[in-house]
Amino acid sequence: MKIAVVGTGYVGLANSILLAQHNEVVAVDIIQEKVNLINHGESPIIDNEIEEYLSGHKLDLHATIDGDSAYAKADYIIIATPTNYDPERNYFDTTSVERVIESALRVNAEAYIVIKSTVPVGYTKFVREKYKCNRIIFSPEFLREGKALYDNLYPSRIVVGTSDDKECFVAAEKFGALLTEGAIKENIPIMITGLTEAEAIKLFANTYLAMRVAYFNELDTYAEMNGLNTRQIIEGVGHDPRIGNYYNNPSFGYGGYCLPKDTKQLRANFAGVPNDLIGAIVDSNETRIDYAAKRIMSIALERGVPEPIIGVFRLTMKANSDNFRQSSILSVINRLKTLGAKVVIYEPTLKTESFMEHMVIKSWEEFAEITSMVIANRYEPILDSVYDKIYTRDIYFRD
Repeated sequence: MKIAVVGTGYVGLANSILLAQHNEVVAVDIIQEKVNLINHGESPIIDNEIEEYLSGHKLDLHATIDGDSAYAKADYIIIATPTNYDPERNYFDTTSVERVIESALRVNAEAYIVIKSTVPVGYTKFVREKYKCNRIIFSPEFLREGKALYDNLYPSRIVVGTSDDKECFVAAEKFGALLTEGAIKENIPIMITGLTEAEAIKLFANTYLAMRVAYFNELDTYAEMNGLNTRQIIEGVGHDPRIGNYYNNPSFGYGGYCLPKDTKQLRANFAGVPNDLIGAIVDSNETRIDYAAKRIMSIALERGVPEPIIGVFRLTMKANSDNFRQSSILSVINRLKTLGAKVVIYEPTLKTESFMEHMVIKSWEEFAEITSMVIANRYEPILDSVYDKIYTRDIYFRD
């Protein structure tokens, strides 16, 4: 098959590589530097499997900034562009998705358009009606940043949302088969669902994960405030097989590109529907971030250092990642600023001298020397040398 994939972030690049093992794939992006890297077998993002496959596997993959040429001969056009949450509209910003749909229909009205960008519930039906096109389907993505290709090679399930008309249903089945063809895992569950059901699956899945993070974070808040051992409580709770001892590592709050925006979008989709839990998940995360900032400030002042310097170790949400979009540590930094804290940042991926009006220190030795307290959302071995002044809620040293 000839496939165009629009967007070369985690979703787009992982799908491009997965499909390019057995199909002719053209990856489209608006940034020439990213296109050049991909065409030279180099990854523009940190992801071990993506780096390995780009440099060492045989792929029929080419990247370009010329979208029209990529769409012209494509059987499938996959949209994997960003859909950031707009708090003023209480809705995902889907302009990039619609821009691609308009271009694709202008160049090649016969291709099937697969939306992989996360969208509000009901959106795919909306754009089908807006553009009078029944060749648009939706296939949600379930991946972790830094493990994007791995999660496509070993997917938990594949979901493709489509309508009842026979041609579109068959195209959805073929697309699901294309995804399994490139995977390593066998016997992958494939669900062909309604368009809106597929959208709901994505948002409800991520909101459940956010709920789980929020639950264990609130457990940790309770334990810390009452002088209890968080780890013992979590492990005792997790031995119940209905709960499980996984995805339970406390943090400063859930963050990253997906969970904050997806939970807020689902809350917006619940307008007019009775609910308490969905909105509480969003509110709980804000409460946790506020608590973390106040606790950090309190500890810093208790140590008796005049004008303590609080060092922030890494802005990324996870180890082995270069992405800190919507990282919870950014919100903690903002709260610390309002509390009057002096903050410096150690983040090797930053090229600037300052970030969020705070000094960025490039030297680990200098950072370790001048800080009176170091906060880390996730622990890394380099922190062993400043262990006595670390504050983290990472009890398992894992994401």
